[in-house]
Amino acid sequence: MSRALNRRVFLASSVAVASGVALQASATSARAASTPVRIPDVDVRQAARTDPTEATLAEAVTLIRRGRLTASELTEAYLERIERHDATYQAYAEVTGEAALKAARTADRGSPGVLRGIPLCIKDNYFTRGVPTRCNSYIFEDFVPDEDATAVARLTAAGGIVLGKGQMGPLATTRATKPNGTVTTVNAWTPEDPSVDPGGSSTGPACAVAGRLAASSIGTQTGGSIVLPSNRQNLTGLKPTMGRVSVHGVIPLSFTRDHAGPLARDAMDAAVMVQIMAGPDPKDPRTLGLPAVPDLVRAATPVVSHKGTVRMRRATRIGVPADFLSVQKELRGAFLDRLEALAGVTLVEVAYPDDWALLTDTFNAARLAERTEPFRHWLRTDPTKFGVSLLSWLQGLMLSGDEWITAQRAKNHLLREVLDGVMNRCDVVLQTGPVPFDILGLPEIAFPIGFDGAGVPVGAILGGHPYEEDRLLEVAAAYQAVTDWHTRRPADPATTTARLKAAVARPRLSAEEAAATSA
Repeated sequence: MSRALNRRVFLASSVAVASGVALQASATSARAASTPVRIPDVDVRQAARTDPTEATLAEAVTLIRRGRLTASELTEAYLERIERHDATYQAYAEVTGEAALKAARTADRGSPGVLRGIPLCIKDNYFTRGVPTRCNSYIFEDFVPDEDATAVARLTAAGGIVLGKGQMGPLATTRATKPNGTVTTVNAWTPEDPSVDPGGSSTGPACAVAGRLAASSIGTQTGGSIVLPSNRQNLTGLKPTMGRVSVHGVIPLSFTRDHAGPLARDAMDAAVMVQIMAGPDPKDPRTLGLPAVPDLVRAATPVVSHKGTVRMRRATRIGVPADFLSVQKELRGAFLDRLEALAGVTLVEVAYPDDWALLTDTFNAARLAERTEPFRHWLRTDPTKFGVSLLSWLQGLMLSGDEWITAQRAKNHLLREVLDGVMNRCDVVLQTGPVPFDILGLPEIAFPIGFDGAGVPVGAILGGHPYEEDRLLEVAAAYQAVTDWHTRRPADPATTTARLKAAVARPRLSAEEAAATSA
């Protein structure tokens, strides 16, 4: 589908979402959900053959398909690691080990599905039938859904196995803490130092995959909650275009900005997850009437010549903002050099408009009013249920109607500035933060590019045109074909009693800190 048509559909959809109305599902989009997904056989690294929890999702599928691994063996290996290490990581809010083993045994008897036997971590704001969905909140502390969220249902229908619910920021606002602000989930690369930012609010799903407690995971993003944990824990996270993946059955934070997507080990795994989850859902009007989902798995398959040279699947112009090298100059410079060396890549300079800071910062506060709307009852009857995040919810109550309207006008202006300005000369653009593309609902991908001096992962974020997740995956896959950052795993945490006690002594966010870092 042409970029011009994608743009027209996206603009119409954006207006519809803001108005609370639905587009009609087209015949093309209605077929999108039934597009067959084929995971290709991949070369399996020695580390993955030795320890299946080292495997990418695609490597695990390949091993199971070849009869070298069973679903039960893989599930048991992950559950053993959860038992041994999650007291330190605190990646899970709930572990469903018995149900996971039962599903694995069923998979070994030959159940269908491209994800047959693959263990997954589900962020704890997705409905899971019969399993608590607490959203790390006093409000939902006793909530047990009677249905699965659409994304969860599609993954399990494809054979995926739910290992449990990933810990998260309270009501999807900050890094994972208890509702009172006490830090829980750590960065898997620095498990003994909980002060190192692991990214939020999909902290648990990120830590579970990075720490080898799940093969892949799904999170949500409203203000960087997929791409930031991915960057900080050496993962590949894909936030699709608004509406590409249904958020039916996800506890809401912002109707116009909530996105569902994977936190995975590489571009191929992210592509597989979105390919399965994406497509129209009658229960979520934001998914209707959109262009068909492209072949994301093909997009994430690197193009390699017979001489071993990696090239882009399509010639791609990558926009580089003027301030991209203002931080981590050496590391980001090396990253740009590797990108530019790929056949088919052209780096182009892009500039932000003069009002960029105003549009992406000041008017970003409009999101606070959206989050209060579904929770007004609790704000009126028992505000203590919001715990440490109460301050940001109260700020939403205080935003007036005229301020909200002004912010919507600012959002439309920002959309024009991005599509007609920043991205007018490029196919994808490097970002220094996720917020602009969250505000607008445009797709973005995060992937690893190295480590800082302290050994903590560093990643890049690429933003794309509407419904062009495939273009983002093409770039990430090509870069990962010539680098090995994404294959690196953190060392296991120490398991001595002294170290475990140290890990339990976690810092606590204040109300002001929670508000300042809120999604």
